[in-house]
Amino acid sequence: MTRTKDLLQPLVLLLVLCLFASQSMAQQVNEDSLYIRQHYEKATFQIPMRDGKKLFTVVYSPKDKSKKYPILMNRTPYSVAPYGDGMKTSLGPSSTLMRDGYIFVYQDVRGTFMSEGEFVNMTPHIEKKKGKKDIDESSDTYDTVDWLVKKLDNDNGRVGQWGISYPGFYTAAGLMSNHPALKAVSPQAPIADWFWDDFHHNGAFFLPHAFNFLSVFGLPRPELTTDWNERFQHGTPDGYEFFMRMGPLKNANAKYLKDSVAFWNEMMAHPNYDAFWQKRNLLPHLKNLKGTAVMTVGGWYDAEDLYGPLKIYQAIEKNNPKLTNMIVMGPWVHGGWARTDGSSIGNVHFGQKNSPWYQQEVEARFFNHYLKNDAKQPVKLPEAIMFEGGNNQWREFEVWPPKQAQDRTLYFHENGKLSFEAPEAGEVQASEFISDPAKPVPFTEEVAIGMTREYMTDDQRFASRRPDVLAFQTDVLTEDITLAGAILAQLKVATSGSDADWVVKLIDVYPDTAQANPHQPDKPMGGYQAMVRSEVFRGRFRNSFEKPEPFTPNQVTPVNVELQDVLYTFKKGHRLMVQIQSTWFPLVDRNPQKYVPNIYEANEEDFIKATHKVYHTPQQPTNLKVKVL
Repeated sequence: MTRTKDLLQPLVLLLVLCLFASQSMAQQVNEDSLYIRQHYEKATFQIPMRDGKKLFTVVYSPKDKSKKYPILMNRTPYSVAPYGDGMKTSLGPSSTLMRDGYIFVYQDVRGTFMSEGEFVNMTPHIEKKKGKKDIDESSDTYDTVDWLVKKLDNDNGRVGQWGISYPGFYTAAGLMSNHPALKAVSPQAPIADWFWDDFHHNGAFFLPHAFNFLSVFGLPRPELTTDWNERFQHGTPDGYEFFMRMGPLKNANAKYLKDSVAFWNEMMAHPNYDAFWQKRNLLPHLKNLKGTAVMTVGGWYDAEDLYGPLKIYQAIEKNNPKLTNMIVMGPWVHGGWARTDGSSIGNVHFGQKNSPWYQQEVEARFFNHYLKNDAKQPVKLPEAIMFEGGNNQWREFEVWPPKQAQDRTLYFHENGKLSFEAPEAGEVQASEFISDPAKPVPFTEEVAIGMTREYMTDDQRFASRRPDVLAFQTDVLTEDITLAGAILAQLKVATSGSDADWVVKLIDVYPDTAQANPHQPDKPMGGYQAMVRSEVFRGRFRNSFEKPEPFTPNQVTPVNVELQDVLYTFKKGHRLMVQIQSTWFPLVDRNPQKYVPNIYEANEEDFIKATHKVYHTPQQPTNLKVKVL
């Protein structure tokens, strides 16, 4: 009886905590909705662009007309619903800003929902526009801002813009409008380049994310509409099983999409980083920016868009040294700073609720300063505000990555050892495994039809125990080690096939005595292998993303895998682990391991087993280049 009671107590506590969180969120929504109805009025407009097309725009203005208000704008392809007389249940980036007094503007971007024109994915930027027919997102932003400050009668002449994910791309693109009224923008989880964001990582195709998104969003819109397309019905909750049954990637269109999604077919026709993708890269155009302060926001555990925030910050910093340019990276999933309290992801807890602090002390201060106070002076916030995992604390830096970080190298050794000491003569030359596309390594233990956001903190013990995953780990750490900045895996590999993907995962191995987190008292954390950072590289692109090439079978070949930045402390008593594998399914489509010109057109017979080797000799030292604080 006592034993049963002991088991039930943590479960009851967990249910109480979940119920409390749910009730708290519902109460906040109700309070926000009531506040909007009491303090805001709604108007809709069709704002004309320079080429004559009109974009559907909703304006929420304070009922109090006794003073002027700044404008905060969100341009989105995801609908400005509710249409008609209905009111949104929240306005702006946060409840804090909603109550600070703004005019909130929402716009359906060109060619979506109720806006006229043709929708183009990741609209290519036109640097030198020659006439009214040369339109892109910067020109649509300019024309919208210009109309708003001229036509609205209670604005103060200052405009800000924010957006998360695809709207984050539109926010970053809006920067290039250089409209004098646009004083502050915050691209949040922005897409920068779809060969590294969302649908691809280093050219490897993120299958469920692309398929599940485009099977709905990619369907044609024959006329103006207020409705979303119907979701694709997979017929099973098991994504691993669904995508295995689908077979080679070319079957996606033949079996399911039936030529209904034009962009899917375009992706399949462009497996390499050719002009199709290059012209959709936003980064080269983030230059000659004038007078607009920027605060880019991202999550360290953003499964969709981690590349974008880091690279957009870096591009602006490099090309616009005089511009106010900030970056905030926190312990969040995709958009978690606006959609969660930021206290935990999956089984990993971050010590406190991080989102409210960010909303009140960073985001609100940024927009209020430039849109309400002194837009000519820089805001009193550090350039880089970064959450340090492991120690679970916020840190401030003058620039990112921090200048004081020192370059160090972690080397792979025989018997799964990892250390800062280089390999010595006499060690076993290589570790090897057999990769079978017919039995790919799953990316999560969860049964899910899509890309789970929690996979980025999942316990990796299920993978490290497989024979087709190599695991290298340090001895138990005798002191804390803080990594800050980029990570480069310099692999020395060979394959019996002629192509291969390479997955590198950086993992924090908890001690056996680690205690359960307070938010999940029923989940033991002893020995937990928490993923800290991971990345995949399609080996054919090791020398060029434009011109892929096969591997020479059984020849030692360098493959460099750039993992995205981290700020993370591996605590004393923990271990640092690196896992290497070649399949990561269905997160990443299967590489046939026999070179074919276009993997998206591979046939069933092209998929073969291959033996992969990772070398760790003095002459061929596989290693991890890191920056240590």
